[in-house]
Amino acid sequence: MFDLKQAISDVADFPRPGILFRDISPLLRDHFAATVQAMDALLTDEEWSGIDALAGIESRGFILGAALAIRRGKGFVLVRKQGKLPPPVVDVAYELEYGSGVLEMQRGRGRVMLIDDVLATGGTMTAAAELCERAGYQLRALAVLIDLNIVRDFSWRTLRLRTVLNY
Repeated sequence: MFDLKQAISDVADFPRPGILFRDISPLLRDHFAATVQAMDALLTDEEWSGIDALAGIESRGFILGAALAIRRGKGFVLVRKQGKLPPPVVDVAYELEYGSGVLEMQRGRGRVMLIDDVLATGGTMTAAAELCERAGYQLRALAVLIDLNIVRDFSWRTLRLRTVLNY
């Protein structure tokens, strides 16, 4: 299998000085099927049977989550930045490695896997996990394509992070 790390570009000083951005755009463009296959393999078939939908974090989590939802015949739930969903919504404020934000989602129910592209400090993933619960979902799994390992052995409550690539 192709080494997915080879297709990731490192962009220095983006989005601000001192940040090394891992750009997955070339990976998605040239090796999307292999990327989705690797994400799919993070859960066993038994674990997948306990998932009703993928909850994707805006915006690259949408790409990965939607592809996995189609592959596994699951639903897809949006976790969006503030003001992007029609009401009523549930929200949660959180801190980022270079700012703060608010995430929103519409209420629902079911068992979800929360997915994003990168885990840095864990702020977005933690906020999104709390948001899923507040909105009425049962969180069954957390997954990212890349873990920057800023936070060692990240987990939320009893759920450990599943990841394809580690830096």
